[in-house]
Amino acid sequence: MNWLSGGQLGWGFEIFIVVTLTLVVRYAAMRLLIILGNHLKKTENMWDDALLDAARGPLSYFILIFGIVWVIEISDGYFQTELFSPNNLELVRQLTFIVLITIFLVKFISLAEARVLDNLKNDSSSSQNRLDPTTLHALAKLLRLSIIISAMLVALPTIGIEITALLAFGGVGGLAVGFAAQDLLSNFFGGLIIYLDRPFAIGDWIRSTDRNIEGTVESIGWRLTVVRTFDKRPLYIPNALFTKLTVENPSRMTNRRIKETIGIRYQDANKIGAIVADVKSMLEDHDEIDSNQTLIVNFDAYAASSLDFFIYTFTKTTDWVKYHEIKQDVMLRIIEIVHSHDADFAFPTTTLDGIDGFSRQPVA
Repeated sequence: MNWLSGGQLGWGFEIFIVVTLTLVVRYAAMRLLIILGNHLKKTENMWDDALLDAARGPLSYFILIFGIVWVIEISDGYFQTELFSPNNLELVRQLTFIVLITIFLVKFISLAEARVLDNLKNDSSSSQNRLDPTTLHALAKLLRLSIIISAMLVALPTIGIEITALLAFGGVGGLAVGFAAQDLLSNFFGGLIIYLDRPFAIGDWIRSTDRNIEGTVESIGWRLTVVRTFDKRPLYIPNALFTKLTVENPSRMTNRRIKETIGIRYQDANKIGAIVADVKSMLEDHDEIDSNQTLIVNFDAYAASSLDFFIYTFTKTTDWVKYHEIKQDVMLRIIEIVHSHDADFAFPTTTLDGIDGFSRQPVA
């Protein structure tokens, strides 16, 4: 009984030392990362911040798990249980190392992706060679997928599964899996085509009259693309559908068009030429009208109740809200020009002829 008590006392003392040492090492490592992170935040390099943030969690678990394995080794020396054999403990160490390295790399890529995306949003340059968010998300997904697959290929032999046997099974069962996952594969390759051809990117306004699709692209996954409609409803569209649709991307237009027809009264026919000339001069001098694009102002038609001229021009901006402000300004200026010539706009009228052959006044 005294020998057992002494053994338990020795076991308890060793466990206490190991646990205390593990906690002290973990605390010191975390404090060191915090101090180092505070210094690195002062630099403009975003990669070191992502590296430290990604390492904080895996390093903490690494120290704790290896401390627990150390405790188990000590306990195994006292109790001689087969559950905690050296082979099992070595397997735990290897799998822990593989899993934590995988978590670290995946988290580092995600944090770096978020930081690069923030830089892209804050960067107002419009260089065509600049990395766009869609390509960034695609590269990050490919890197994360590559890391996870590599980790699995490394971990499988560790737990006793031969890769050659797995590949042989994949060759036999691949055909059946291919038929079962036909839609999934078509959506995957549809997403790949979107990433390669780039018909649209995240944040673009797209529409397709084929399937009544219109809205802003929120995300592009390997299976689905999420489009947020203008009434804020999400549309989840399989990527394979985009290989068969005609998609319009208004976000990539270079200008927005103003096309309007204005009717002048027939009694102002002698003033129509001067009005058209003044409207054209106004558009040519307007700061928000792109004079390098097509600009037409011409008398166009003898309508039933009006003399019609039309304007055809393009704004410099493509912003939807600003475009309507510019269009409103143009229309108001046209009203001022017409009234400055003591003319007015036409509205539908009907002239009634009396039985005696004399015409009556026009009636609206």
